[in-house]
Formats: sequence, C-alpha cells, structure tokens
Amino acid sequence: MDELARLRKRITTSFKLSGFIIRSENSTFLAEQLLPFDATEREKWLTIIAENLQGQKLSTPHVERNALEKAINELNRVGLDEGETVFSLIDAFCVPRYRYNLRNKKFDRDTNSRQLLTQPRMKSDYMQQRYSMLLQKTLRHDLFAPPVIQDGVSVDALAKKFKLQYAENLLATSTVKEAVVLGLLTQLKEGKFYVEDPTGCVELDLSGARFHAGFFCEGCFVLAEGSYANGVLKVDGLGFPPAEPASSSRAFFGTANTWGGESAKLLKYSPRLQEMERSNTETTMVFLSDVRLDMPVVMEKLRQLFVGYDNCPPQAIVLMGPFAASTRSHHELRHHLDALGALAAGCEQLKKQSDLILVPSCEDPTAPNILPRAPLPECLAVGLRKLWPRTQLATNPCRLQYCTQQIVVCRLDLMAKFCRNTLHFPTDTSHIEQHFSRTLICQGHLVPIHPIAMPVHWDYDPALWLYPLPDLIVMGDACQSFSSTQHGCTVLNTGSFVKSKFAFKVYIPSTRTIEDSEIPSDMDLT
Repeated sequence: MDELARLRKRITTSFKLSGFIIRSENSTFLAEQLLPFDATEREKWLTIIAENLQGQKLSTPHVERNALEKAINELNRVGLDEGETVFSLIDAFCVPRYRYNLRNKKFDRDTNSRQLLTQPRMKSDYMQQRYSMLLQKTLRHDLFAPPVIQDGVSVDALAKKFKLQYAENLLATSTVKEAVVLGLLTQLKEGKFYVEDPTGCVELDLSGARFHAGFFCEGCFVLAEGSYANGVLKVDGLGFPPAEPASSSRAFFGTANTWGGESAKLLKYSPRLQEMERSNTETTMVFLSDVRLDMPVVMEKLRQLFVGYDNCPPQAIVLMGPFAASTRSHHELRHHLDALGALAAGCEQLKKQSDLILVPSCEDPTAPNILPRAPLPECLAVGLRKLWPRTQLATNPCRLQYCTQQIVVCRLDLMAKFCRNTLHFPTDTSHIEQHFSRTLICQGHLVPIHPIAMPVHWDYDPALWLYPLPDLIVMGDACQSFSSTQHGCTVLNTGSFVKSKFAFKVYIPSTRTIEDSEIPSDMDLT
C-alpha cells in the first residue's frame, strides 16, 4: 500500500471517530493536501480540520469538498477576521465591477450577471464606463477643479485653470480660442484622427502638436488642448488624463472591497494584516516570465531555483508562459507540467510553504487571444498538483493580495504593441520605461490600445482596470526588464527568463523593494 492510500485510510478512520463520513474522492483530495507534511503534523491538521467541520454545523454527517476547502482556508486565517487572508489569488472573472454614479459622485457595485458572449450594447458601454472613471478624477485635479474661495478671495488665484469642454460644446460653436477636451483617440477616417466622447467627436489637427510623456495609441483616452475653428481642433498639446494616488481614489469607494476576494471590506484597512506585513520581513515573491518547459536548459535552471529556495521558501513563485515554444497537443503540455512537478522532488519545505502560480500567455492552450484569458485547463495539471499540492492555475491577468498589498500580474508583450501603434514615439528613449509606466498609470487600464491590437471581453473589462492604483503591477513582457514607481504604484517588468540568461525578479513586500536575481551558469546544486 502506497503512502497516499495509507493516508486516505487514516483520514477515513479519523473522520469516523469524529462522527463524519467522507467519500473516496474527498479523502483523496484531503490526502493530497496533507501529503507534504510529516506524520506528526498530519495528525495535528486532521484534528484541527475535524474541529472546524464540527464548528460548521453540517446538515449531514457526509463531508463534501466545499466544507473541506472552507476548513483548509481557515488554517490561513488564525487571528484574522472573517474573509481576511494573508495571501490569496483572485481570478480575473471574479473581480467586482463598479459604475460611477453622477448623482452622489460615488462608485456603486454593479451586481448584474456577466457573460463572455454579451449583448452588443456592451461594446460601447464598457468604453463609456472607462471614460466616466477617467472624467471624474480629471475634474478633481487641481488644473480643472473650481477655485477655492475663502473670505471672498480665490486661494489659488495665481494658478492657471482649465475648463474641460465636451465635444458637443465645440460642435455647437464656430470658434473657441482655448479648448481642452477629454476623449478617446480614434481614427474614424483613414489618416484623420478624432477625439470622441459620449456627446460626439471632433477632428484633430496634430501637425503642430506637442506630445507629453507616454505612448499615444489609438484607443487611448487623451486630453487635447488647442484652438477650435471650422470643425477642427488644432492641437497645441496632447497629454493623458492626470494620475491620482490610490489613497485619493479609494475615498470614492468607501470601505467596499473593490479588489476582489472573500472579504466584504477592503483589506487595505486591516490593522492585523498591516502588522503582519511589517513583521514578516523574510517574505518574498518570485516572478518569472517566458518559462518554456520544453527546453531542457530551462528545466535545469528551474530545478536549481527550487533547490535554492527550499531553505527559505517564498510566499509564491509565479511562472508566466508561454510554457512551450510550440505545443502540438495537450498531452505534450501535460507531460511538461508533470516534469515541472518532478523538479521539486526533495524540496519538501518549498512545497509546503510556497504557492506555485501558473499564468498563461496567448500562446498557451486552450483559450483564445482575448483578455482576460482563462487559466490552463485543470486536466493538464493533475499530475503537477499531486506533486505540488499548492499549485494554482491563474487567469491572465490575475490579482494577488498579500496582507494589505495589491498586486496585478499580466503576461503580455505590451511594449511592442505600444511602439507599433503609437502616433508619436517618445524622443527620450533612454527612459522608455517611464513612458510605459506613465501610460498604464494615467490610463488606469492594462491595455489602453485599440481592441484590434488587443481584444478584450467587453463584460469583463473592469478586470483590466488599474483604478484605484494597485501597489505593484507585474508585467511579463519579453522586452528588457525594468521597474518604475509613479504615484505610489510600482510597474515591474520581469523580462524573458530565457532571453535574459535566466534572470528573474524577487519582490520583498515588507520593504516594497525589488531585487534582480539570476541563476548563474556555473551553479550546480545536487
């Protein structure tokens, strides 16, 4: 009798003594979760799980899988309130959706059901919601907010103010000397660009425009400043909607959980999690992209990585695809994932304490090249999960919650898309990462480009929002790795694990710092 079978038998006996009945498939599931622990710890966790099940007051003695999962999750919440977790992975398709309410100037939760194949009206609706999000924070900015009056005198009388115009206002007049319009940058006619908002569209003359920092692609929302005459806005300056710190944005959501997860309240405000975040100084997260499991040299480097981290396991190891250069069949990818699990043989501490998170790329099966992208099929990771029970299959993008910190992970070659589609390439190419980060942060969106360049599911567009700004955005882009911090949000690009001679990034949440790491070519761990 193998160890798994013996553990299943022990679980069945233990549950019977506690008055429960467990079916074989559920005992197998629990055995796989407990298998990495030694005999003493298994008995301890069996007792704790049984006590938790008794506290759940099940209607029948039969223990179902959902009750087991709830009990296991409770093990990570000792000392925390209901719904609070130290670390969690949030599916993109479960991210809550909010709509801006013009009357009370707040964001309200949208509880309507969502579908992948949704109604045609959503094609315009999701862009209008993105526009509303950008408009409300733009109107609050110092450049556009009404002057503050104290004792009959304007406090900021010397500061230049702008009045935001709508397309219909310009179309209803013949000339406007100074006009600023917020709208979608679009090409309605070949070679002619327009700025479009919900009230109409205005043709742009960009011949003398001065472009601010960032990538100005069709599909971005821009602030166009210039003079309007004869139906054309002659643009003097083209910029992005102003960025807003997350602390200011969250004031318009209250304590509602806008990030996702089980908690009803936003975990940003949890004092227990804040203390744990400060005290867990050894906690790290490891990020790798372009992890091609069909390359023997990559598998060897991953083995060295796992062995090296066995003595100091990180909170999570995030591997981003593509996981094979050319996957001709699902059987091949399943074989590669099984081999990935076998690499950690002997790394018991790592498998006990670290989550292995797999984020697919557009080249991985079986979902189409549309964001958000579904995770790898469960059937492909059966063998991997047996060898590494804490394996999690993530969507692309996905969200991570560590204590109070919010992290977005996305595998996409976005830099190349920006460079190919921008109207104006930045002149300061030595700081190209600053332009990249500014584009994401000001747009408040992961893919602010035309849907033809990167299609999205209309009904799930809020899963791509970066508003309020997270603490960390991790991009798995094949271009040169970099990191840049703006308005309290760090944008990190991991670069390619293969092309960078096996370099990867390590994030330290307690200090919010990023370390560049590399597996040396002469490293040999046995």
